[in-house]
Amino acid sequence: MPSPQPPRAVFAMDPVHLPLLFPPPLMTRLTEAAHLDPALVVQDFTDPAAAGALAEADVLITGWGCPHLDTGVLAAAPRLRTVLHAAGSVRSLVGDALWQRGIAVSSAVTGNALPVAEYTLAMILLCGKDTFEHRERFRVSHAYPAPAETADTGNVGRRIGVIGASRVGRRLLELLRPFDFTVLLHDPYVSSAEASALGAELLPLEDLLRHSDIVSLHAPDIPETYRMLDAARLGLIRDGGVLINTSRGALVDPDALTDELVSGRLRAVLDVTEPEPLPAGSPLYRLPNVFLTPHIAGSLGNELERLGRIVVEELERVGAGVGLVHEVRYADMGRVA
Repeated sequence: MPSPQPPRAVFAMDPVHLPLLFPPPLMTRLTEAAHLDPALVVQDFTDPAAAGALAEADVLITGWGCPHLDTGVLAAAPRLRTVLHAAGSVRSLVGDALWQRGIAVSSAVTGNALPVAEYTLAMILLCGKDTFEHRERFRVSHAYPAPAETADTGNVGRRIGVIGASRVGRRLLELLRPFDFTVLLHDPYVSSAEASALGAELLPLEDLLRHSDIVSLHAPDIPETYRMLDAARLGLIRDGGVLINTSRGALVDPDALTDELVSGRLRAVLDVTEPEPLPAGSPLYRLPNVFLTPHIAGSLGNELERLGRIVVEELERVGAGVGLVHEVRYADMGRVA
C-alpha cells in the first residue's frame, strides 16, 4: 500500500517572527513533514504571488500578523483542512465560516501560557517583598529601611487570589505550590473539588477580592468579563493590596483603576492596559506604586521556539493521520481567550 503524501503547507504571518519560531532544526523538521516553501510567508492573501500556494494548501501555519481567515480566504484555499497557529489566541483569526467548513484548528497557546505564568510568579514574589517600593525609597534615601518599614514585608502566609483557571491560571497554581501562600481561586467553570485539587480554595469573586493580598487576573477577554473589575470591585481589595494583570486591559475599568492608583491605596503590576499602550500623559508611567511593562509576559525571544516546536509536532501528527493534541474546539470559543 503506498505511503500517504505529505500535506502541503503555507506560512501566513508577519515574516519577522519566522526565524525565532522556527530556527534551522525546526525548519528542517517542517520541510520533512510537509511540502513547504520556507521563503514564502504570506501576509496578504490577495497577493497574486500567494494564490497558487494557497490554492494547493492543506495546512496553514499561522502566527502574529496573519489576517483574518474570512470567506474570501477560504474560497481561495479549497483544500485547506488544518490551521496550526504558532501563537496564542485564535479569536481574531478564525470565524464562523472556518468552523462551518470543518477545518481543524490547533494553537500553541499552551506553550505561550508558560512564560506568562512565570512572569506572574516572579511579580507575586517581588510584590510580597515590597521590592518596587523599597527600590524607589532607596533611590532617594540611599539608606536601608528601618524595621518599622518592613513589618508587613514578606511572603509567608500571603493570600494570593487567582481569577481564572485558564491555561495560564492553572500553570500559575502549579508554580505557587512550593511557597507558603494561601491560594484563592475564582472561576465560574470550576467546582470546589477541582479547585482543591489545583491547590486553591474556590470563592465568589467579591470574597476573593476582599480576602486577597495580591490579586492576579487570568480570565479570558470575552463579553462576560468586560470591566469585571469595576470601581466597586476594585474597592473591595484591601488597602495596600496589589493587582497583577497579564490578561487583557479590557477586564479592568481603566478610570477606576487609575483613580485607585493615583490615590496610592492600591499597587499594581500591569503588563497589559487599556488602551495599549497608554497615552504619553498617563500618570501610570510615573507612579511609584505601579510597575508597568510593555506586554512582555507572553513568549518573546528564545521563548518563541517553544511555540514553533508545538506547531512542528502538530504538523507531524497531521502527516501521520493522527489527532491534534492542541486542538481548539468551536464549543469552547465562548469561554477561552
